[in-house]
Amino acid sequence: MGRAAGGSQAFNAPDGALSPQARTESIDVLKATTEPGKELDILIVGGGVVGAGAALDAVTRGLSVGIVETRDWASGTSSRSSKLIHGGLRYLEMLDFALVQEALQERGLLIQQIAPHLVRPVPFLYPLTRRFWERPYVGAGIFLYDTLGLTSGHSRGVPRHKHFFRRGTLRAAPSLKNDAFVGSIRYYDAQVDDARLVVNVVRTAARYGAHAVNRMRVVSFLREGERVVGAKVENQEDGSTFEIRAKQVVNATGVWTDETQAMVTDRGQLKVRASKGIHLVVPRDRFQSTVGLILRTEKSVLFVIPWGRHWIIGTTDTDWTLDKAHPAASSKDIDYVLERVNKVLKRPLTREDVEGVYAGLRPLLAGESDSTAKLSREHVVAHPVPGLVVVAGGKFTTYRVMAKDAVDEATRAMDERVAASCTETIPLLGAEGFKAAWNRRSRLAEEFGVHVARVEHLLNRYGSMATDVLALIRELPELAEPLPGADDYLAAEVVYATTHEGARHVHDVLTRRTRISIEAWDRGVSAVPVVAKLMGEILGWSDTQRESEIKHYLARVEAERLSQEQPDDESADAARMGVDDIVPLR
Repeated sequence: MGRAAGGSQAFNAPDGALSPQARTESIDVLKATTEPGKELDILIVGGGVVGAGAALDAVTRGLSVGIVETRDWASGTSSRSSKLIHGGLRYLEMLDFALVQEALQERGLLIQQIAPHLVRPVPFLYPLTRRFWERPYVGAGIFLYDTLGLTSGHSRGVPRHKHFFRRGTLRAAPSLKNDAFVGSIRYYDAQVDDARLVVNVVRTAARYGAHAVNRMRVVSFLREGERVVGAKVENQEDGSTFEIRAKQVVNATGVWTDETQAMVTDRGQLKVRASKGIHLVVPRDRFQSTVGLILRTEKSVLFVIPWGRHWIIGTTDTDWTLDKAHPAASSKDIDYVLERVNKVLKRPLTREDVEGVYAGLRPLLAGESDSTAKLSREHVVAHPVPGLVVVAGGKFTTYRVMAKDAVDEATRAMDERVAASCTETIPLLGAEGFKAAWNRRSRLAEEFGVHVARVEHLLNRYGSMATDVLALIRELPELAEPLPGADDYLAAEVVYATTHEGARHVHDVLTRRTRISIEAWDRGVSAVPVVAKLMGEILGWSDTQRESEIKHYLARVEAERLSQEQPDDESADAARMGVDDIVPLR
């Protein structure tokens, strides 16, 4: 125990770079696990937030760890959430105090210790529509929400709630209808760029010695009798296959849990049901408000979330039984969200105001309820057969707890004594020195010759590692140019995504390393040629490969636009499925 596969537990690159070379080296190590004495302690299957968290949890206990992901890091649910780190205010009404308390403890840890550069407080208004009884009822709930956030021994990390009457509410959100409320309560939660957090967790795990490989699909699990002893995988980039051996395998595949479990057993399975949630992105200037909103609907809640120069509005909560890789937003979904938010806005939003749309699937533990809105957000860890641990359910905010519980279960079956989880004390890459770097942002701007607004943007995305991106600009000043049609993002960020963050294809950069695909009016079409050129120079693409990448992305955007014009899920899914997911490297 405590040895990395294939050698001593030496750290990988100090910055945990997920470079093309690091991917190749990790593949070599994983291939070598079939040799005597070189098997991994734990192999993680699934590169969403829970899988990434499990890799970090396991490797920081001194275990040798590999993690594989079929597509890109966070390409499933973990890049398509509401981008909130929150306790789940509505779960208080369900009297699920333990779930809320756990999530609020994690929120405090993320804001203050683990990822202060990526997770930050955001204020919300809870509008009150009924006189007399509603304010004390809701106020008591939000007071409890604030109080539960203190029970971890950490501070909440966010300010306390505050009551507003109608005038104060209108000052905070002038674009609300005068007659839509009688007052409000302002409370705080937190937000995060979910895909960036996942890549950051993977990089941090790599920093401590984990071997991380994306575009690596599990074809089958290896068995010795009843026991699972590893997995056979296919490299999606070149079609090659090989085996990875491990003492324990952790299945953290979210909405694909049923499919991956079925490769091993049909006994004692966890059942996961997919619930679709869609979000709209609109420009920040479409309505005036200094705060976000939480609105009750007949089915669930609707969030209006500040997001840089944009608003994110969502979500829906509907059963989804179609393609899980590319859940599609239909015209009906979009109309539903617009109709609900327009009930409280003076100037209604229209389709023309919508810059971007995205849809994601929640992995809910299936129960007796027919409504996905009522299914459990708690997580479950199971050990259906020896050598295989399955973790499912839960929510983004509590990923670290889910990861800890999964690794705890895996290590119980190991002969050696394994250290306890320590991830609550481990800051992610970019967290250490972030506050000092933020305080020095004007000096950094002078030092690297860029505007302070650009430095702030980079600090909020990379934390103290922003200086690595700025160093690229110092070396090649042309990388300071913003990307066409996406002024918030610099060419240097494309280079950094490819050399340090594991991006392999154009849509990895435009969809997850940046948010251009949902924030730009043209959804990244103008930026594609520049991104393909920059990535191709690093990854050694031929002219044919570069053109293929461009065509693939343009077709993807067109298919998504077409799907969003369809009246229902079936026709939207059929339209979106017109484009293959992966562009193999030639």
